[in-house]
Amino acid sequence: MAMAASLGRAAAGAWRRRLEQRHLLAVQCATRHSRWCLITSRTLYSAEYDPNEKTFEKLLIANRGEIACRVIKTCKKMGIKTVSIHSDVDSNAVHVKMADEAVCVGPAPTSKSYLNIDAIMEAIKKTRAQAVHPGYGFLSENKEFARRLASEGVTFIGPDTHAIQAMGDKIESKLLAKNAKVNTIPGFDGVVKDADEAVRIAREIGYPVMIKASAGGGGKGMRIAWDDEETREGFRFSSQEAASSFGDDRLLIEKFIDNPRHIEIQVLADKHDNALWLNERECSIQRRNQKVVEEAPSTFLDPETRRAMGEQAVALAKAVKYSSAGTVEFLVDTKKNFYFLEMNTRLQVEHPITECITGLDLVQEMIRVAKGYPLRHKQADIPINGWAVECRVYAEDPYRSFGLPSIGRLSQYQEPLHVSNVRVDSGIQEGSDISIYYDPMISKLITYGSDRAEALQRMEDALDNYVIRGVTHNIALLREVIIHPRFVQGDISTKFLPDVYPDGFKGHKLTDLEKRELLATATSLYVAEQLRSQQFLGTPRISLAKLDVSNWELSVQLGDGTYSVTVSNNGSTFSVEVDGMKLNVTSEWNLASPLLSVTVDGAQRTFQIERQGPHLSCIVVLVLMCSSFLL
Repeated sequence: MAMAASLGRAAAGAWRRRLEQRHLLAVQCATRHSRWCLITSRTLYSAEYDPNEKTFEKLLIANRGEIACRVIKTCKKMGIKTVSIHSDVDSNAVHVKMADEAVCVGPAPTSKSYLNIDAIMEAIKKTRAQAVHPGYGFLSENKEFARRLASEGVTFIGPDTHAIQAMGDKIESKLLAKNAKVNTIPGFDGVVKDADEAVRIAREIGYPVMIKASAGGGGKGMRIAWDDEETREGFRFSSQEAASSFGDDRLLIEKFIDNPRHIEIQVLADKHDNALWLNERECSIQRRNQKVVEEAPSTFLDPETRRAMGEQAVALAKAVKYSSAGTVEFLVDTKKNFYFLEMNTRLQVEHPITECITGLDLVQEMIRVAKGYPLRHKQADIPINGWAVECRVYAEDPYRSFGLPSIGRLSQYQEPLHVSNVRVDSGIQEGSDISIYYDPMISKLITYGSDRAEALQRMEDALDNYVIRGVTHNIALLREVIIHPRFVQGDISTKFLPDVYPDGFKGHKLTDLEKRELLATATSLYVAEQLRSQQFLGTPRISLAKLDVSNWELSVQLGDGTYSVTVSNNGSTFSVEVDGMKLNVTSEWNLASPLLSVTVDGAQRTFQIERQGPHLSCIVVLVLMCSSFLL
């Protein structure tokens, strides 16, 4: 198992050099009949692009961060000039540098910048943009914004206002779903007037029930109630949260499906009554009703259930005359009964894993549909090629409620792009600030493999090789999730995190073998650094007292324990005795890199090195394993 121990200052490349490193690699998908996919270090695209197919000359992205960068990359491929908007604190952001033009739309608070419709409309007029891609979040599902664009003759890259309105209201969307013969959760279809009515309805449905905001999303305005008292309390808190978050305090109540999976279907529809389902995404690993790890396909669905869910998702899309990429979310119980949850009328955060297994570029398809082109594919053309996993890398402390936001500046940042079949969708670089104003997402880390085991192994390697300094991050939690036996076996639900970590996430507990390997590697590194310090430009330093030590007797503190370690070396190989056991450690011992690849008794291990003081020997901190020891 690869370990990451944090050491040294990494030489981070400048912006221009990073761009040069993002070269295209052609990789063949898993099966013989797979289409070829083009993978960059950050984005997977479809290889199918017709340069003679004209769309828009200039497109404005009404968003920021990684999704703005993601849209810009597809636009560049399609020959479309791009305009970024930004707040004053985002003036040096990556998405601003990537675009052909950039316009400041206000100060840092989102209400005065990225949600400022008047300022964005002025930016559109100023730059003469013909179309707007909203990304996700912010104004992506705002029907008033879509209406304003239409009134100015500007194309909204998304569905029309009718679909946004219908699917944005949970009460209306549930009624439409029922009429479209989509499975829905038993519950009350109207608006709950007060706490007394909430209790009456809950009793009729049968406990437990879910109380949630009609206009809600992202886990806000949601409460689970198991009795009358919790229903009254849940009604009060949910209505207050709904009013403050969405300006709409309407609530609905439905049966709570205990221990479900959260599985969603990606749909794609055009303006010519064509609609496809692009398979599913498993999104059950969540904290506070927000997704943490996603994968495609799901380990749980059989072909018949997948087809039934896909066909119902398409039926709903056609019922609202949907035209664009969208996502229909379902709850699935242990018997594979599935129930409509909601439809997101925008590009989903986790769309890259669908792109990986289908070979489609969803942003490109959205742009084509918005221009009026029909879909180029039939349902029979949509494959499941291989497996893809996505981890959401956040600047947050995973030891506090599975992740409370962290702010700061990225003093060191290096994406694991040297690991094969890795995609990183990010909108930051070394020196970027993670501020209090915006979502603390650092990136979406995606890995692809011919099967699930290969995709998970690559994810483990990618997480071990991901260097992030300056902010607290959740890589330790992500890594523990993907190697946990229950996750590996596919035994998951939306309650995975609280079930596996009932007392909260405490970090990785080192096995005896891991302790010995860690001690052996760290002491070898210490000795290598001491020996290196005796050299000057490859020749021995002039010294009054020559240091000639064949065996190093070291005392090492690891966690609460102190260990005696003996080290001797023969070139680049060190022989280390720990707890009466000998281990051989070999490496190139590149002390300038934040990553250290070593071989311990023939097994390859990856460590991260962090310098805390003038010398590497001051302290070595085990980052992903969450232990530390002093040298």
